[in-house]
Amino acid sequence: MTGPAAKTPTPQQQRMSDCNKQATGKKGDDRKTFMSSCLKGQTTAMAAPTKMTQQQKMTSCNADAKTKALKGADRKTFMSSCLKNAPATP
Repeated sequence: MTGPAAKTPTPQQQRMSDCNKQATGKKGDDRKTFMSSCLKGQTTAMAAPTKMTQQQKMTSCNADAKTKALKGADRKTFMSSCLKNAPATP
């Protein structure tokens, strides 16, 4: 059977799909840099350290905590888990 439903994705389409899934949670320049290196076929180990410094993680987590209006112990707990879950650089 031939038809649109029977087509398998090309290797480029499959790579795009895989990279898109791996880029979940990345935004802006981080996502752009990651997608570029991922689509070029570089491994995720090579693409993982995409400029997410400790300072950038702190800035991002601070903004999230401010948006959620967290204070005191709730903010401390949130910041701790946020900084641990943010993609780390080696």
